[in-house]
Amino acid sequence: MSVLRLVGRPLLASMFVSGGLNSVRAPHQVAPAAEPVVGPIRERVPLLPERTEQAVRLSGAVQVVGGLLLATGRMPRLAALALAGTLVPTTLAGHRFWEADDPAQRAQQRIHFLKNLSMLGGLLIAADDTAGAPSLLWRGRHGARDLRHEAHLVRRTARVTARPAAAAGALRAKMAG
Repeated sequence: MSVLRLVGRPLLASMFVSGGLNSVRAPHQVAPAAEPVVGPIRERVPLLPERTEQAVRLSGAVQVVGGLLLATGRMPRLAALALAGTLVPTTLAGHRFWEADDPAQRAQQRIHFLKNLSMLGGLLIAADDTAGAPSLLWRGRHGARDLRHEAHLVRRTARVTARPAAAAGALRAKMAG
């Protein structure tokens, strides 16, 4: 693993572990801000808990587990996707700068909103990072290309070796007849 990954993943994960622990421990502090976002999501995703506090706690647990997995390099791509999935509603619920009336508050919430967008970008990059190993798509494409090439060689070899065998068979048939 490169030094950049070794240092970068825990740094990216730290905010999620910290924020997730806060959400798990005290969901009632976040629930009022989360309700406008959790309500519409709950209507579309019936698996979500009925109470907003439970949904906040669930999101926090996903952030803690995903953050720890990302930080330790265990299933980092899946962890990054899970964190990205929790970051979108968290950002929409917590940093609604467009609703702030006070210019200073609006500016502060816009900064946090953009910070979360930056973290989302980092998570998407982490989700795509194969750590130097070829991706499954690359391996599949190259494996298929290699198979086509080998099949072509087998066909060519069969044709090349079949000609002398056919000539020998024809000669043997003439001599026998």
